[in-house]
Amino acid sequence: MTTREAPHVDAVLPPDVLDALQAAVGAKAVIVAADALEPYRIEERGLFRGTCAAVVQPATTEEVAAVVRICAAAGLPIVPHGGNTGLVGGGVPRGGIVLSTARLNRIRALDAANRTITVEAGVILADVQRAADEADALFPLSLAAEGSCRIGGNLATNAGGIAVLRYGNARDLVLGLEVVLADGRILSGLSGLRKDNTGYDLKQLFIGSEGTLGVITAAVLKLFAKPKVSVTALAALGNVEAAVALFQHCNAAAGDSLSAFELISGRAMDFCLQHIPGVTPPFDRPPPYSVLIQLASTRANDPLAEAAEALLADAFEAGLIEDAVIAASDAQANALWRLRESIPEAQKAEGGSIKNDISLPLSAVPTFIGEASKAVEDAMPGIRVVAFGHLGDGNIHFNLSQPVGADRASFMAAWDRLERIVSDIAMALGGSFSAEHGIGELKVDVLRRYKSEVALDVMRAIKRTLDPKNIMNPGKVIIDA
Repeated sequence: MTTREAPHVDAVLPPDVLDALQAAVGAKAVIVAADALEPYRIEERGLFRGTCAAVVQPATTEEVAAVVRICAAAGLPIVPHGGNTGLVGGGVPRGGIVLSTARLNRIRALDAANRTITVEAGVILADVQRAADEADALFPLSLAAEGSCRIGGNLATNAGGIAVLRYGNARDLVLGLEVVLADGRILSGLSGLRKDNTGYDLKQLFIGSEGTLGVITAAVLKLFAKPKVSVTALAALGNVEAAVALFQHCNAAAGDSLSAFELISGRAMDFCLQHIPGVTPPFDRPPPYSVLIQLASTRANDPLAEAAEALLADAFEAGLIEDAVIAASDAQANALWRLRESIPEAQKAEGGSIKNDISLPLSAVPTFIGEASKAVEDAMPGIRVVAFGHLGDGNIHFNLSQPVGADRASFMAAWDRLERIVSDIAMALGGSFSAEHGIGELKVDVLRRYKSEVALDVMRAIKRTLDPKNIMNPGKVIIDA
């Protein structure tokens, strides 16, 4: 895949529209200089490059509503924009304006008794986590980009991350939502109720919609009791079948204290050891597979270290694991997590990388990795499979690195062909081609390939109803037939 450039569109706002936008949000909050627009035109991996006439930065929900009304009257596309950490081109503009949520950055309320926090869409995820921590609570959504991604984007893409096993995806962490609709009306649903059985659950329409139905401006999020003790371990295994069996063993032995279960292939570990400074080898040599395990408890006196030692000893006796290390300090635990979280960065040093975000029933993961590895290796001799991810919830990042010495551009041009091979196998096994990254622009055609016509018709009907002028992030997720 080469960089997908936006088709030529008029990148200048009509004077009356520019004047109206500046009046709505202030002249300084409407960016039109070409060099200042550049960071908003590209996505993190460089696969897409778009164009826009302006970036508008409203500071309140009312200002967002005013901006949307102006754009709706002018028929001007709007692309909501958070931290620009998405991986499927969902935030790349195709004309019109970018609506940045950066100034919607207030934490409106924290209700400790109700275990909720109300935040605006532009609050950085790490700041939500920090505010919860200061209140002796936990907001569990956690992913590699948490220092720069914004909560509105996390909700608009239904982000996953490392804590899904215990706490669920982003949509499971939301009680209420405030959204500006495509006509500029404000849908205000900032309720902290856990039970509200009064008709359709409208917030779920917008969570995961990637800005195609409206602009999320604020949310009421669930908080949880903060873990008081945790233990992290890394186990070495001979194959994926053993990893699945180890999960069953850990789940039975540790119960709800099992909070993370991450798969790392030998090649992924080897790449990290080669390319990430400061990463130390946990074993004498990278095993075929490793699993990073975390146990956590809200009870300060829980003997989790002893529990981890016992379950790993039992797993060793049963032949499930070949070796294991248990972190003896926070520094050692962080080092193990750094190994897992550095895999995407380490892959960059090996040339072109084709990403596949696959979800499967846990029982089907070994079959998938075996069949998909053979299929892509047959299709392109020398290709290097880098499999890792959230095994505990069935999400495998089945990434493909270019053959050693291959031309990067030629390899990336095979993206669609190799993606189809991988996705066909995942779908045949009852899986999904998008576990947590979303659809964006990258996977629009893939969605049409696999979704039923009935499902697509319902999605189109929702889009037409909520966005009849097709101004909300057009060209993403669902395209009208």
